[in-house]
Amino acid sequence: MSASQISHHSRQGRVLISIIVPVFNEEEAVADFVEHLVPHIPTDEINYEIVFVNDGSRDGTLGALRKILAGNAHVRIVDLTRNFGKEAAMSAGLDNARGDAVIVIDVDLQEPPELIAPMIARWREGFDVVYGQRVSRASDGFFKRFTAGGFYKMFNRLSHSKIPEDVGDFRLMDRRVVDALKLMPERVRFMKGLFAWVGFKSVAIEFERRQRHAGTTKFNYWRLWNFALDGITSFSTVPLRIWTYFGLAIASVSFLYGLFIVGRTIVSGIDMPGYASLLAAVLFLGGVQLIGLGVIGEYLGRVYMEVKRRPVYLQSEVYEAEKTDRDLSPS
Repeated sequence: MSASQISHHSRQGRVLISIIVPVFNEEEAVADFVEHLVPHIPTDEINYEIVFVNDGSRDGTLGALRKILAGNAHVRIVDLTRNFGKEAAMSAGLDNARGDAVIVIDVDLQEPPELIAPMIARWREGFDVVYGQRVSRASDGFFKRFTAGGFYKMFNRLSHSKIPEDVGDFRLMDRRVVDALKLMPERVRFMKGLFAWVGFKSVAIEFERRQRHAGTTKFNYWRLWNFALDGITSFSTVPLRIWTYFGLAIASVSFLYGLFIVGRTIVSGIDMPGYASLLAAVLFLGGVQLIGLGVIGEYLGRVYMEVKRRPVYLQSEVYEAEKTDRDLSPS
């Protein structure tokens, strides 16, 4: 579908803004989040809905969300059948959002709700995507800062879809951007890459990332490593090409070394082979082959996941007030 085929709409007047919040085991954080969020929503200008996506939480998150819903008719809860991961939860939020524009924000308040009004203002000016860009990573440890910087640089070298550095999922997207994202059929989803791939007119708003306000992070270094691997293999085939060139280089060196051995044997006679050097060569080439097979396996595994065509997520239930946000007076 071309951009011209995606429906256009007015950005002026009382538009509806959907705020998507993926949550997983965030019982301690959700009430505090809403308390901090709502005062920063410009309700004199817009209607809004807060779409919580409960990603299979195993604590009391769903109960806490239903308590919030009882006191705030602007809240909707999309309850998934199990934990599908944040990327799938964001996809569920995009699929369920009704707004003329959509804002994705985390529940931990590391991304300031104060930026919602400026984001809406830039969107009204004509930008299709307004993304938050961290000015520093002072709240992260040294290792995380180092690895995050390395990932952005590596991804942008390997992929044609460039991701702005120090930009996460916190962003506002116009309805036509959301509709374009909903056309993406991937089962293994790397949303930062998809956000970059669809394009559209974008602008950054800088902010200082804060400390987590409540609860604990659900990401550890192993999950972040697998997340980075998913991102690179979803948007680049360069790793496969690298191993092709590396294999050619090894074969060329081996051929030249073979010529050297033949020539030396002709000149000097038969030489006794060294066990240590032979073993080292065999182990080295065996390791190279296993790494190459591992790279191929990563891509083959993703093909396997895609051809099964399972849904990205499954919804258990959607909880909402009787009236939609368009029927509600601003609060």
